[in-house]
Amino acid sequence: MNKRILLCDDEFHIVRAAEIKFQRRGFDVRTASDGEEAWEILQEWLPDVLVTDCQMPRLDGLGLVRRLRDHDAMDDLPVLMLTAKSFEKQYRDTADELGILGVIPKPFSPRELLIRVEQIVELQPSNSQSQESIATDALPAEAAAASETSSAQTAKA
Repeated sequence: MNKRILLCDDEFHIVRAAEIKFQRRGFDVRTASDGEEAWEILQEWLPDVLVTDCQMPRLDGLGLVRRLRDHDAMDDLPVLMLTAKSFEKQYRDTADELGILGVIPKPFSPRELLIRVEQIVELQPSNSQSQESIATDALPAEAAAASETSSAQTAKA
């Protein structure tokens, strides 16, 4: 099974260069141009690692990671952060608090990013959860039970 990566950055050339590098290494790659788009993808597809820019429109990288950490099905997703800004102490502390595994300053080498990601994914099992299991994990317990009951009734019919 191919390892999965979600690349999130509002700079198309950065996403495209990294996407090509990862595809050539056999990764299943999805891309997003901001944190909101990445969040939508994550509702249906769970990667093995998320690489996200820090500063983006709509939802920045730190906001995206906060959402991940508040969501049981994604709270331990490995994250690398890209940043063009000098990562001041307050941001380093926030990154540490959110469990971000590393901060990579721009400009960066796609090859170096690939090496960092490969090191991370070698240490964990692949996320091959189906869309249904992610959706069920996201539901409150009562809704998940109702969904299972509905599925069972459909199967009997």
